[in-house]
Amino acid sequence: MKVGRYQVAPIVHQTFGLDGGAMFGIVPKPLWEKKISADERNRILLATRSLFIESENRKILVDTGMGDKWEAKQRDIYKIDAEKSALYKFLHARDLSVSDITDVILTHLHFDHTGGSTVREDGEVIPAFPNATYYVQKRQWEWARNPTEKDGGSFIGENFQPLMEHGVVELLDGETELFPGLEIKTRDGHTTGQQLPFIRDDKQPLLYCADLIPTSAHISLPWVMGYDNHPLTTIEEKKATLDQAAEANWILVFEHDPDTSAVTVNRSEDGVEIGDRVALI
Repeated sequence: MKVGRYQVAPIVHQTFGLDGGAMFGIVPKPLWEKKISADERNRILLATRSLFIESENRKILVDTGMGDKWEAKQRDIYKIDAEKSALYKFLHARDLSVSDITDVILTHLHFDHTGGSTVREDGEVIPAFPNATYYVQKRQWEWARNPTEKDGGSFIGENFQPLMEHGVVELLDGETELFPGLEIKTRDGHTTGQQLPFIRDDKQPLLYCADLIPTSAHISLPWVMGYDNHPLTTIEEKKATLDQAAEANWILVFEHDPDTSAVTVNRSEDGVEIGDRVALI
C-alpha cells in the first residue's frame, strides 16, 4: 500500500498469548471476552505485527516481534508460535535479506517488540539486521536500563543491550521527523518514551499504534492495559490521538490484533468508533 512517499506492508512474525485480564485492566472479563476469547489459562491470542516501510533508498522495519531466543518453558508460558513467523518469507518474496534492512524503529523495548532485534549466533548475541541503524527514544533506553519493580520483567537485556555494544543504536530525544514524510510521535502512558511512527499523506496518513492501542478491542477509552505504567495518561493520549485520527482520516495500524491489521475511525456519540478496515497489502 502506498502512503505518502512510502510503500508499507505488515509482517506478522508470530502469535503469542498474554493474560486477558492484564491486557484489559479494569474491564471485566464478561465484556472483553466478547471481543477476544481466552484459552483455558486465560490467555488471549495476540500477534506481533511489524510494519515494513520502503522508499527508494530505505527499507525500514518497525518493531521486531518476540524473536527466537526463548527456552521451552517460556514458549509455553507465552504460547509462542514461532512456526508462523513470516519475516524471512516476506523478505525472500521481495528478493531481500536481513542485510538489506537499513533502519529499525523500536517503539519501545518490551520483549514482544524488540525480541527479534538480536539473534544468538555461535554463542554470541548480535544485531539481527547487520546493516541497520536502530532508533530508540533516549528516555525509553534509560528507563529500560533502570525499570521499576512493576515493569522490570518486560525488559530483557539481550534483546537491546548488544545493539549499543555494536554501536548501531541512535537515541532520539522527543518528537522529530526521522525521514522525509515519516515522523516520530511520543506517548508515555504505557511506558516512558514510547514512540509511534507516523507517515504523512495528503489523503490518508498512517499511525502505527504500538501499545497505545494494541488491538481493535482497545479503541474504547477506558479499555487500557494493566501493563500500562500510567493508565490515566494512556487514556488522555488515546483520546487526543483518536480525535485527530477521526478528524484527518488516519489509518491506525494495530501491532497485536491477530485478525485486524488496520482501521479508520469515525466520530460517535461515545467518542469514536471503528470505521473501515484497511488492507495494507
